[in-house]
Amino acid sequence: MKNYIDLHNSKAAYLQLYQSLRQDIMDGVFAYGSKLPSKRLLAEETGVSVITVEHAYAILADEGYIESRPRSGYFAIYRAGDFLSVPEHMPAFKSMTAAPIPATSPSAPAPLQSTAALSADTRFPFSVLARTMRKVLTDYGQEILSPSPNHGCPQLREAIASYLARSHGIAVRPEQIIIGSGAEYLYTLIAQLLARDHTFALEDPSYPKIRRVYEACGVHCDHLALDSDGIHTSELERTRATVLHVTPFNSFPSGTTASASKRREYLLWAHRRGGYIIEDNYDSELTVSRKKEDPLFSLPDADRVLYLNTFSRTIAPSIRVGYMLLPESLIEPFERRLGFYSCTVPLFEQYVLAELINSGDFERHINRVRRARRKVSK
Repeated sequence: MKNYIDLHNSKAAYLQLYQSLRQDIMDGVFAYGSKLPSKRLLAEETGVSVITVEHAYAILADEGYIESRPRSGYFAIYRAGDFLSVPEHMPAFKSMTAAPIPATSPSAPAPLQSTAALSADTRFPFSVLARTMRKVLTDYGQEILSPSPNHGCPQLREAIASYLARSHGIAVRPEQIIIGSGAEYLYTLIAQLLARDHTFALEDPSYPKIRRVYEACGVHCDHLALDSDGIHTSELERTRATVLHVTPFNSFPSGTTASASKRREYLLWAHRRGGYIIEDNYDSELTVSRKKEDPLFSLPDADRVLYLNTFSRTIAPSIRVGYMLLPESLIEPFERRLGFYSCTVPLFEQYVLAELINSGDFERHINRVRRARRKVSK
């Protein structure tokens, strides 16, 4: 076991331990079904407190790598590459041992909280937003009346790239980021970019507007049934689609969150089919977990993932601003086919969002919401 804590590392001890354990699980050091060391034993071996180990185990359990069994301890439940053969060009999956997944019948996930309950605890402080708007008016003056660059202003694209790197582990260049007026607009761009070559598949159930937007663009959509872990494996094998639109965290309206194994299964599915995954991550930042969710886009071999997120959930519904991350392979096709489109978000709003991110106000709000939700969930 290669778990260790580097006292000179600025990263918190529980995150170092979590990442080391996660890597051990993914490398097969802890095979599926094997028991992990007790919290007390691991604390002694790594020189940290039992609370630190408990924290790391809690995150691993949240993400579907391990599970706690009453009076028995923690057991690894992560499996990847255990349903299909692994392509030679995907080294990150090559070391995974194959084992059949038992057939399970779809189960109904827990429903989401009501919209009213969610809106109250996620409201962005109006005073901070007003102050930031005044600052942008002072700093930029008449520049806010200028047209935006087609893919969004550099200030916002750079701010988003920096934020994603430090908060989600996503390494992305500003050139990969496309700004648009909300998720629905970005869906239309994706349809125009991919639909001529691909059939799309959606979670069932899923947010109804996803299907309606795609079908309005002439895209044929297949519907794949969810179980408590994500899209059922048999459904992924059945469909002839080569584009998979998923909401891995807190999918609406089912509330389903895909486990770590299921997220890897999605990536492997896309590589085998020469297709793409559209990762719709509208609610991931407001998780109650002490660690933010790992997006598909941040995982190894995620070079066939398009990532979508918006500020409507984290700031206010009236902020109709979203962004899309393109994999490197789609930057040139996007530029060639759709690069002529003008950005649909006014410069003023883009500068305000860039300032909120760069000042730290955006992340402070996210952290406040997550702390409040954790208290409620206890």
